[in-house]
This record gives sequence, structure tokens and C-alpha cells, in this order.
Amino acid sequence: MRAAETAEFAEFVHSRSAALFRTGLLLTGSREVADDLVQSTLERVWRHWGRVARADSPEAYARRVLVNLANDRWRGQRGGTEVPLEQAGAHDRGVDPYRQVVQRDELMRALHLLPVRMRTVLVLRYYDDMSDEGIADLLRISASTVRSQAVRGLAKLREVVRGAEDVRGAEGRVAGSERAG
Repeated sequence: MRAAETAEFAEFVHSRSAALFRTGLLLTGSREVADDLVQSTLERVWRHWGRVARADSPEAYARRVLVNLANDRWRGQRGGTEVPLEQAGAHDRGVDPYRQVVQRDELMRALHLLPVRMRTVLVLRYYDDMSDEGIADLLRISASTVRSQAVRGLAKLREVVRGAEDVRGAEGRVAGSERAG
């Protein structure tokens, strides 16, 4: 590979690694796995950089590789080997100065309760600001399927978040009655 291509790839890595990591983290819920996904993605992109750099959007190519790797990982774990995330909110009683952190954590946990395609659509749409058509091209599904998955995914997220709020409210009432008794 020529020095110019190496410099272009280094610039691509520098400018896009954080976005790829964020997408990987949202898809997997694990910093370690997201790191591994980004590393594998960049390795594959590097192997084909000459062709990728000439494409319309090297970032779209890298994102497709990342999503495919995440989906492959998910398919390989369907046998029940994945450990579910802990329940959020156990420490959340009363006023929490870190409420935004807790809410973000709850959202991450709720995202991982969704089926992989739904989660992928929501991450690409709301975190990567991709259009329905762009997501459809990336996932090789129709734009109407993207919209349908997004609507259903948001509805499920709302159910999960409301359920978590109900549990926290009940925990607060129980804790309050224990102190009073």
C-alpha cells in the first residue's frame, strides 16, 4: 500500500473510530465487545482500503461491516450464553444528582432487550442520524421495514422504561414505609 493510502486510512481511523465505537457500544452494550468490533471492522476496512477509499462513502462501508460483525456475534450467542444485563435503578431512591447517567444506563439496558434488527434500526436512526433509505441499504431491507421496526422498537422501549419507573416507584414506597414502621 502506498504512503498516501496509509495516511488516508490513518485519517479515517482518527476521524471515525469514536462514531464506530459508539455504534458498537449501543449495539452490544459492552465496551470490551465494542472495542473488539471496531478493531475487527478497521482491520477489514484496511484490507480493502484501496477499493473502500474510492467508494462513495468509506464510513458507510465501515458501518456495514460493524453491523454485520455485531449481528454475526449475536447469532453465535443465541444458544443462551449471553448474560442478561443487571436490573437498572436499584440504587435510585430519592433525588439523584446523576439522573442523566441513570437514564442513559436504563436506555442502554432497554435497547438490549429488543430484537437485534429493531435495536440496529434504532441505533442507526437516532444515534447515527441515518435516513430510512440509508438504513435500508445498509441492512438490505426495505425502507418501510425500517420505519416499521423503528415504530415497534420505540413502543417497546417506552414499555420497558415505564416498567422500570413503576419498579423504582414501588421500591421507593416500600423503603419509605419501612422507615416509617
